Amino acid sequence: MNENFLGQKAPIRMLVALTSYGTANDNYLSRLIEEYRSMPFDVDIVVLSNLSKVPAPDIEVLVGFPGKNPWSLPFPHKKVFAERLEHYDFFVYSEDDMLMTETNLRALMKVNEVLRDDEIAGFLRSEKGQNGAVNYPDIHENFHWDPASIRSRGEYTLAKFTNEHAACYVLTQSQLRKAIRSGGFLVEPHEGKYDLLCSAATDPYTQCGFTKLIPISKLDDFTLHHLSNKYAGKVGVSEAELRMQVNAMLRLAASARTPASLLDTETKLWRGLYSKDYYEPLSEQIISMIPPEASSVLSIGCGSGATESWLVERGLRVAAVPLDPIICATAAAKGVEMVLGDFNTARAKLDGQQFDCVLFLNVLHLAHDPVKVLSLFRDLLSPLGIVLIQTPNMLSPRAIWGGIRDARNIRDLGSYKSTGAHLTFVGKIRNWCHRSGFKVERNAALDRLTGNRSLESKVGFFRGKPESVKLLMAQDFVTVATKA
Repeated sequence: MNENFLGQKAPIRMLVALTSYGTANDNYLSRLIEEYRSMPFDVDIVVLSNLSKVPAPDIEVLVGFPGKNPWSLPFPHKKVFAERLEHYDFFVYSEDDMLMTETNLRALMKVNEVLRDDEIAGFLRSEKGQNGAVNYPDIHENFHWDPASIRSRGEYTLAKFTNEHAACYVLTQSQLRKAIRSGGFLVEPHEGKYDLLCSAATDPYTQCGFTKLIPISKLDDFTLHHLSNKYAGKVGVSEAELRMQVNAMLRLAASARTPASLLDTETKLWRGLYSKDYYEPLSEQIISMIPPEASSVLSIGCGSGATESWLVERGLRVAAVPLDPIICATAAAKGVEMVLGDFNTARAKLDGQQFDCVLFLNVLHLAHDPVKVLSLFRDLLSPLGIVLIQTPNMLSPRAIWGGIRDARNIRDLGSYKSTGAHLTFVGKIRNWCHRSGFKVERNAALDRLTGNRSLESKVGFFRGKPESVKLLMAQDFVTVATKA
């Protein structure tokens, strides 16, 4: 609460901007307005829309796009916030289906007391499927918790999630003032790490010098229901998997260890192209290449571990060097032996052991020195064992065409220093294997758009074609190698 000029307690003043395109979400918009109006705060609501509508009495509606692209619709909210900076204590931006409650806002006000000037408390989105299962859609692909960001402040444990987008944010007056002064807030509609719609909701973090931290020790208070449930069952992780990750972070926060990631898994290419997928699905084609007589597997760069967990269920001994000590929680609970540390530390811990198969699934192109990494684990391969290296084919026609259509897709490709990724194709992997003491036995096409089916069975054009043609066209391929 604030004090007015008479020294009396005054209500918290809050300006809420809601982006609402068309009419499909009008029922959710009405629900949000009802929720905000039920709060014991002095709340004003502005709706940004592409058409005139009256969602509720006394609601200000601003109509029109700031640019030609309809996804630029949210950007005018920033000017509204700046113009009314001195009149409110808190500024809430949200899409029209994000349910923020009084409990969420009071929790945010409380945690603000322990945050630094360059930190902002943020939220995760949750959804419910038709069966009632809770899903967290923001957690997918290359997005993950940053182990180095875990910190304790009073009663809170906080961490950064690399996907800053949650379709909303809340700023205090002082945070908004700092964002405006940074020069990154009042900007024209733009896209970068995120598309237009998401950029409008993430600029305070990506352009204004703030770090978004989620209070994981109070996660329920910082989880918002995405009312449309549009990604439920399609994108994201289950509540059980998220709880395992959070529990792993809480243990790390309580320990004396300084947690770290195995390597930098997010590239600097446009939209993180060729970044490591932390939640890679089970690949039947990869599994089919593991010799049936193999009894032990070592996975370098294990994420959530769908493939590794499946192998354990089939009776194999599986050890893994995980991407970080958080993402591996689910696979570890299923019996995958985790070997924590950087490449050198993990190798030292595995000294004297041997494995019938070593997996490098979409990780070598991200390593600073792939030849060194391959060489490091060479002696862990049994005499008759094999190495499976899955890698993106960055010279495939689809990749080249993507670069022709939009040069941002391939800008600086080939410069690891600029992009955080090595240019990979069949010849490059063959060279890495040769230099590290491996002999390539064969290569196989693995197209990411074909799921678990081979190119030959999925696309009629490839049926009966030589493997060289399949490899040329595939977005990804697998190299099978043995000790030279």
